[in-house]
Amino acid sequence: MTDLLSSPRPAVDGGEPEHRPDWGWLPDPDDVPDDAALARAREDAERLLADHGVTYGADRPEGAGPWRLDPVPVMVDETEWAGLEAALVQRAELLDAVLADVYGARRLLTDSLLPPTAVVAHPGFLRALDGLRLPGGRELVLTATDLVRDPAGGWRAVADRTQAPSGAGYAMEGRRVVAQVLAGVYRQASIQRLGPFFHAMRAALREVAPPHAEQPRIVLLTSGPASETAFDQAYLASMLGLPLVEGPDLLVREGRVWLRALDGLEPVDVVLRRVDAEWCDPLDLRTGSRLGVPGLVRSLRGGAVSVVNPLGASVLENPALLAYLPRLARTVLDQDLALPSAPTWWCGEPTGLQHVLSRLGELVVLPTVRRSTPGLIQGWTLDAAGREALAARIAAEPWAWAAQEPAHRPGSADDETDRAAMLRTYAVAHRGSYAVMAGGLARVAASAVVSSSSGAVAKDVWVLSSQPDPLVPDDDALDAGAGGARLGAAISPRTAENLWWMGRYAERAEDRARLLRVVVDRWDDFHHRPRSAGGRALAVLVQAVEPDDERTGATLRELVLDPRTPTSVTSVLRRLGSSAATVRDQLSTDTFGPLARIDRVLRAERSRRRPAPDEALDLGSYDDPRSATAGLRSVLDQTLEGLLAVAGIAAEGLVRDVGWKFLDAGRRVERAQHVVEHLRATLVERRPTPVEAALVDAVVLSHDSSITFRRRYASGAGVAEALDLLLRDRTNPRALAFQLDRVRENLGTVPAAEHLLADVADLVAELDPAAVSSAEGRRERLAEALDSMAWRLRSAAEEIERVHFARPGPSRALEDPWDAADEGERP
Repeated sequence: MTDLLSSPRPAVDGGEPEHRPDWGWLPDPDDVPDDAALARAREDAERLLADHGVTYGADRPEGAGPWRLDPVPVMVDETEWAGLEAALVQRAELLDAVLADVYGARRLLTDSLLPPTAVVAHPGFLRALDGLRLPGGRELVLTATDLVRDPAGGWRAVADRTQAPSGAGYAMEGRRVVAQVLAGVYRQASIQRLGPFFHAMRAALREVAPPHAEQPRIVLLTSGPASETAFDQAYLASMLGLPLVEGPDLLVREGRVWLRALDGLEPVDVVLRRVDAEWCDPLDLRTGSRLGVPGLVRSLRGGAVSVVNPLGASVLENPALLAYLPRLARTVLDQDLALPSAPTWWCGEPTGLQHVLSRLGELVVLPTVRRSTPGLIQGWTLDAAGREALAARIAAEPWAWAAQEPAHRPGSADDETDRAAMLRTYAVAHRGSYAVMAGGLARVAASAVVSSSSGAVAKDVWVLSSQPDPLVPDDDALDAGAGGARLGAAISPRTAENLWWMGRYAERAEDRARLLRVVVDRWDDFHHRPRSAGGRALAVLVQAVEPDDERTGATLRELVLDPRTPTSVTSVLRRLGSSAATVRDQLSTDTFGPLARIDRVLRAERSRRRPAPDEALDLGSYDDPRSATAGLRSVLDQTLEGLLAVAGIAAEGLVRDVGWKFLDAGRRVERAQHVVEHLRATLVERRPTPVEAALVDAVVLSHDSSITFRRRYASGAGVAEALDLLLRDRTNPRALAFQLDRVRENLGTVPAAEHLLADVADLVAELDPAAVSSAEGRRERLAEALDSMAWRLRSAAEEIERVHFARPGPSRALEDPWDAADEGERP
């Protein structure tokens, strides 16, 4: 079977290029999914990916976009895969041997099997790492190889990824989504599973730990949420049970690497890095880097920590090396290279340079350093002037360029469409050799170049098997994950801060949605009667929607839907989503589904054309009062449902560890501030009894306490009773007293904050609702009490942040004036 990426069909209506797999292995032809079923599967897959928060490209100006997946799988049969798997193992072993030699004896260079310029002059070769070896017997722990089909249907390797291979998390997520949306087919398929690869990865990370680490502590080092593969990194950390850390979360002290945890320093033995090597240490590598750990290289030299892949492994990504792998395999392994590379020429050799320049319009031209500008160049897309300019550039720096034969020549008979397809395979060091992921990550593009950043679509790869997989992994693989790789409950101040703000944004979004829903309900009833008791109460509620210090002059629709209005529900939800994505490894995977559903509801309503109001929130400005609120009640209802789901998942789906305490404390502090500020905006001014009654009813409803209010105060309920219920009642989950108890229970270890919170509790206890509400005119004593509570709550929150979230500034070496132009770059 040569189904995988070999039989494309033209794109339909300008959409994704179709790929029709061979369903011949299905027992019943009636089980073959038809076009309608596949269309439904694509829609379901898109929804599930959004629900799971799967994104790509957060480093782009517009932010992260959705990860694109076509659920129609591509397939490889067992026999073909067995041959390919063996070839990938051989290739990994060869690359490992080359890496060990390059940073060791360098016999391949002295024996002229590899040109020294292609190695030691490459930026991926780091002299600071020369001579260092990893424990465990393998230098190259992880590797990925990008494959394409040649016109004859065979496999060609076009690139090896050894720096910090990405995409394994996307592959597993794709498998889980496809298993759901094509469940009927998936259940009938005997498919080799992906899980054993990740078990092998956990084992490999433990095997490379320094000898002193009996129970090695392992972390995954990320460049942060701005990384284009931030989801992949967080997903992988969750699968492997590793803390996701950034450079400032770690420090080197007395030769060891430590995690800055809230309760002190936790030792780190192994770092699985997703930060490019040159950025990993500003002292010994790239001066000015803010992504790495100062002193990491020195800790490596001392044998106190292991880094995977080893710093300097990216020298193997030089495409020039592809031209030398056949003879290296014969010399190093005494074997022929089983997996051929695409024909490649390095311009650093005179014969290679001559060949490339003579065929520039037919080749794919590659810089030898990844992420160079320009990147991959398709020679046939250049006009005569462009080819001349490129030829001059190559002639000026021949060592910086290589060129490759394209898998399909544009315009040839075997090229049905201008499309490209690629399979990324993964291998990890395991039991003295390598374990290969069964399948990998396929990507298909509607153009001649595969790039996720330019819209390539991912596909799940099924390796069909004649034997069912074992129900459980082998004992060694299970043991690899059972030995405490996670650093217990320790979290960094950065993680705690993001959990704190996630709680605050979740509560802020809920509070605003509840208040706006009450306004929307009363708007339609009383907009046209502004002098009625209900109309006058509505005016107060409208004023309270945006306090004076936050007033933007937005309409009701903008306060719900507009992402450019800072106080809108949509804006707060976006900040909530950003905080949640940053701490994905701390959360239940179910957290992102409700947030995605809310986002779909908001986007759908934004796309609808509604009559525009004349002015912002002016009771007399609408000819048709429905134009202000059309569609908003349903949107707010669904938003609240989603936010309550998030709150329920946090309450029932997370362990009550230190991270949960910060998440819950953030919610409680935000709710406490909202209660105080809302009462300050609505009940301080005395108003006529009918107006005040309508206002009290609305205020209690906006704090989700109306049922208790009516049941407890059957008649004569007014401001005093509302104050008692919303400020003093320690059994009411919406009351200020309840929030104070919870915050002090969660974070009562900050002396200054504890003192401030105790002061607020004293003010609440001393408050006499009947007395402060019975004053004639303005309720000054109530205003003073609420003002005092408000500033103490703000100060307590600031003190909690100061004590727990204070992080050191980026550690840096002395400025290098020659490197100033690179300041602020990210890998």
